[in-house]
Amino acid sequence: MKFAVVFAAVLAVAVAVPVEEKDAHIVQYQNDNQGIDGYNFQYGTSNGIQRTEQAQLKRFADDINALVIRGSYSYVGADGQTYTVNYIADENGFQPEAAHIPRA
Repeated sequence: MKFAVVFAAVLAVAVAVPVEEKDAHIVQYQNDNQGIDGYNFQYGTSNGIQRTEQAQLKRFADDINALVIRGSYSYVGADGQTYTVNYIADENGFQPEAAHIPRA
C-alpha cells in the first residue's frame, strides 16, 4: 500500500513538470488539403501549444479569387496562463483578436 501511495505521488510530480520548449513534440495532428479550394489543419504540442486553421476559396470578382483564412492559436505564457488568439485573414488583411492584445 505504501508503494502505491509513493508511486502515485511521484507520478503526480512527474506529470506536473512543464515540458521544456526544446523538448516539445507534436501530440496531435490533422490535415485536410482540399486542393485549390482550401484546407484545414490542427495540431497540439506537448508544451500546450494548440493551433487550428481553415481556408476557403472566395470569389471577389469575375477574375479575382483568394483564400479567406480563419484560425486560432493558444500557448502557455511564462506566467502559466493560457493565451488564445483568434484571427481572420481576408480582403481586409490579417485581423487578430485576443483579450491580451491591445485594441486600437
